[in-house]
Amino acid sequence: MITPAFFIDKLQSSGISFYTGVPDSLLKNLCAYIADHTDSDKNIVAANEGNAIGLAAGHYLATNEIPVVYMQNSGEGNIINPMASLTDPEVYGIPILLIIGWRGQPDVKDEPQHIKQGKVTIPLLEVMGVKYDILDKEESVAEKQIDSAVKYMRDRQECFALIIEKDTFSPYSLRQQAVSNLAISREDAIKTVTSYLDDKDAVVSTTGMISRELFEYRTFMRQEHEKDFLTVGSMGHASQIALGVALAKPERRIWCFDGDGAIIMHMGSMAIIGDKSPRNLVHVVFNNGAHDSVGGQPTVGLKIDLPAIARAVGYRHVYSESEMSGLEKTLNIIKNTEGPVFLQVCVKKGNRPDLGRPTTTPIHNKKAFMSFLED
Repeated sequence: MITPAFFIDKLQSSGISFYTGVPDSLLKNLCAYIADHTDSDKNIVAANEGNAIGLAAGHYLATNEIPVVYMQNSGEGNIINPMASLTDPEVYGIPILLIIGWRGQPDVKDEPQHIKQGKVTIPLLEVMGVKYDILDKEESVAEKQIDSAVKYMRDRQECFALIIEKDTFSPYSLRQQAVSNLAISREDAIKTVTSYLDDKDAVVSTTGMISRELFEYRTFMRQEHEKDFLTVGSMGHASQIALGVALAKPERRIWCFDGDGAIIMHMGSMAIIGDKSPRNLVHVVFNNGAHDSVGGQPTVGLKIDLPAIARAVGYRHVYSESEMSGLEKTLNIIKNTEGPVFLQVCVKKGNRPDLGRPTTTPIHNKKAFMSFLED
């Protein structure tokens, strides 16, 4: 394995010191080291990977220094537009070092939502004309790869990608842990909200811990899972899936279980919900100010006023709770309130270590959910 310290020191000695991106579980040790050893204005957790390309491009234009953008390979979809129309050598020619976690790598066991992305990780780079290398796990080899990548970027004014396999970086624990005084765990909040749902209500839940905790609660309660569409991938798009369902099924109440990192990633979705104003949609954001599923790196979720944004874009009713008693009172009100409703639940960071994963396949989940909506 490569130590994060070796990797970052090597980049530093090569004149690279600016980092931005969206965290990934394969990069959590690296991201933790960067957070502990880099000024906050030189390590920015971006709203989404495309935004990170923009931030990095701005840094290069101002300093003539190559920046880094880190991401899970799922983020390649978000970078295609700025890579093709901004950084490409046929447009502006802006060199950026991409560090991409290879989830779903062929022949490596992973979750269903990563399998296709793993297969197309390298082909997508090839289609975009981005030169790449798979970072070796031996430091002596990796050092030469970094030297080659830096030379290529400087000589060609082009981006270069380092693909990161599982267990490439050795463990590193984040020292700068934010202290939270919030009272409710996300799992307890999900249990409480779900317990208030009517039999015909449907849920669209976002990727990561939220879908996992919802699935486990249904299992614990000996309930089936057909009422829930578990959006195990497609981060940031659950609210628009929920909107599509709500508009097509106006006789049902549709709940979107969202996360702060997901809603921030594509915040424009809130404006579309406000404009279409579905009376049967309840948008619940479990906000812990962290990317919990990939290492707990911070978001700006608890630093900004999401309820104020919801009001500004046209949600009919807006609530925010951080105590269980207040949450239960609000849920009683929501049961008889026209949507679109926005409910922020501020929750503690973290999850229990034995949290399981959905045992149904995405295809089975889709079919069961569609059958439930037909009834």
